Amino acid sequence: MSDLSSLIQPDRGQPARTIHIIDAKGYDEWLGAQPPRHRAAAVAQKLSPTGYSNAILPGDGPEDWSVVTVVAKADKLGIWCLAKLAETLPEGTYRVEGTEPGKALYGWLTAQYKFDRYKKKDGKAQGPRILLTGDPAKMDEALRMAGVAFKLRDRINIGANDMGPADLEEAATDLAKAYGATLSVVKGPEVEKGYGLLWAVGKAAGKGREPRLIEIEWGNPDHPRVAIIGKGVCFDTGGLDIKPASGMRLMKKDMGGAAHALALAELVMQNRLPVRLHMLVPAVENSINGEATRPGDVMISRKGLSVENSNTDAEGRLILADALTKAAEANPELVFDFATLTGAARVALGADLQAVFANDDTLASELMNAAETENDPMWRMPLYDPYKDLLKSDVADMVNAAEGPFGGAITAALFLKEFVPDKAQWAHFDIFCWNGSAKPGRPKGAEAVSLRATWKVLKDRYGG
Repeated sequence: MSDLSSLIQPDRGQPARTIHIIDAKGYDEWLGAQPPRHRAAAVAQKLSPTGYSNAILPGDGPEDWSVVTVVAKADKLGIWCLAKLAETLPEGTYRVEGTEPGKALYGWLTAQYKFDRYKKKDGKAQGPRILLTGDPAKMDEALRMAGVAFKLRDRINIGANDMGPADLEEAATDLAKAYGATLSVVKGPEVEKGYGLLWAVGKAAGKGREPRLIEIEWGNPDHPRVAIIGKGVCFDTGGLDIKPASGMRLMKKDMGGAAHALALAELVMQNRLPVRLHMLVPAVENSINGEATRPGDVMISRKGLSVENSNTDAEGRLILADALTKAAEANPELVFDFATLTGAARVALGADLQAVFANDDTLASELMNAAETENDPMWRMPLYDPYKDLLKSDVADMVNAAEGPFGGAITAALFLKEFVPDKAQWAHFDIFCWNGSAKPGRPKGAEAVSLRATWKVLKDRYGG
């Protein structure tokens, strides 16, 4: 659904159905005070004080009804409190009784996301569920965040045949034009000459899907410099260390880091945050042909460090390393990188909890606090320096992947740390960005993760 502004609207007293908010702790008292028909309706619809529970209460006529939903804290609605209603209620206009939706506006919007690019249109789509609010600032904030989240979801959900390196370049081009930013793209011989790791990963891709480094610069050069980097592996076969079919099934989403970088960069520009933004997306396809990089090949990074390829399926850190080096050349004070980097992070933390590595305790604390405030789960993982020994090579400065099954997310982060600007605060987000099953406000498929938390940190730091 493209017109998000139709889903939440200013409350000017227009006709709307009522949503009654019930605090879970007061549910029994509320139920006992209801007339018999409301109690019967609540019981029949299995309304309860747990989970995302709601029911429709009958009014005096066949078209007269209202909605009741039970939440953990009625005086402080969480981001997903109203999402199930937005998915299941009939089309129409609604108003929350006695309080403002606040953060729940975002969940109301994201619950109505549909990815139907490849679906036959049958004309039976349900109309919008509209929520009224008297808080214009919260409405604007929710629309902006949901707007970039919808684009992010779309970019990840799109098949790799329609979202290759050139398509990421087009997305960045459109973004730069929209906000008057400067776009530059390095590809062809310049990549081979100046970005040896990026070239090594992407050189086997087919015509039109060649590797490239996409950059956007925006903002006053005198403002603090912030680099946002996203892994753009548009499809990952694993290279010659090829993945099994089960491991390749979702690899269209291996450009999820790039989608997050584009989204966060748009929030920065859209809100005119007083920073000098430098967004970098190394975009490749990790394919196989006679030119593909082999296990044991030695590659020279942009930084000058030699890297022995111990695993062609550990390609994301290679392209990020060259992008981090390019970012370092401009001396940023803050660097965020996003990447669907390791299965090890998922083994450790599961799909919902994103791994974050940070070289600065203050930054890590800000991120963890923002994650809790924004209900955007992440967990700090250790940059355990002794594990750097696992990246030693007999023939090069380092290998790209440690041998053995242990600590894979940590060693990947330690590899990246070798390319981080010396004086910069840096956070690396090892993300999953996929819902294996639907939850209120979060349909099955691509998902924005760590986006709300990182945006809060940037806003709080730089006064947006």
